[in-house]
Amino acid sequence: MTGANTLGEYLRARRELVDPATVGLRVAGVRRTPGLRREEVATLAGISADYYLRLEQGRDRHPSPQVLDALARVFGLDAAAADYLLSLVRPAAGPAEPPARRPRRETVPASIRQLIAAVNLPAFVESRMFDVLAANPRATALSPSMHPGENRLRSMFLDPAERDLYPDWQKAIAGLIASFRASIGPAADDPRIAQLVGELSLASEPFRKLWARHDVRALAGGAVTMNHPEVGPLELWREKLPIGDSGGQLLVLYHAEPGSDSAAALDRLADGLADSAASARSSGVSGSGSAVSPPGAGSRAPRTR
Repeated sequence: MTGANTLGEYLRARRELVDPATVGLRVAGVRRTPGLRREEVATLAGISADYYLRLEQGRDRHPSPQVLDALARVFGLDAAAADYLLSLVRPAAGPAEPPARRPRRETVPASIRQLIAAVNLPAFVESRMFDVLAANPRATALSPSMHPGENRLRSMFLDPAERDLYPDWQKAIAGLIASFRASIGPAADDPRIAQLVGELSLASEPFRKLWARHDVRALAGGAVTMNHPEVGPLELWREKLPIGDSGGQLLVLYHAEPGSDSAAALDRLADGLADSAASARSSGVSGSGSAVSPPGAGSRAPRTR
């Protein structure tokens, strides 16, 4: 996980996932290794086998955009994955940045904090590492892992209660890792990212397998199916909106089709929050009713039911 040969690791992972039949190759017998052979990739991309070998081994780290476009075509990459491939060689064009002595604590713009406090939807802000930086009570009612100090990737793989929220957990984690790849880009060797990936690789076999695929997916919203322990099945839409000049932060909101059962279920969650707040006030207990919690609150232990 040093990231010393990120380009080569990505090329090898994608090569091994290509079915030879999809690129018009006839395969006789059973191959000992999956996917395409290096010389097949080279032929299909119009480059020499020796040059492609140097790319995979990290002995040449400056392929031209034309070569990368050809490889993206051979591997069947979509626009997001092709952009990611290009990003793996862009840092070499400029001077190396000095290592940061100490990571700065990320802050959420005050206007965004006001927005998620006011919006009547589950909403939170995540960093490019998928750390939850701020959240409103509706988000934490939807999932306690949507809480400042939590990491969405860690929660999805290590928290059994979070796993139970998603009927199709395998699909959910595959999409999450692919989006994480797109979010971090070529910075996989950042010490904080390497630490997170190392932790999850040791603790979760599903994470190890999916991480090794090097899948990339655009950071976009989509349909989400959840099975909430209090209000039952939910069919929601998740929107991911970039926050300008924030270093890659995203505003994440969940909403349901108006008038649907899922919209009514979200309202019931909100009603439960209101009832809890009223009960706390009547008993004279000062609850944690702040709409937006501060970042850096610290991670909680995984939940169990």
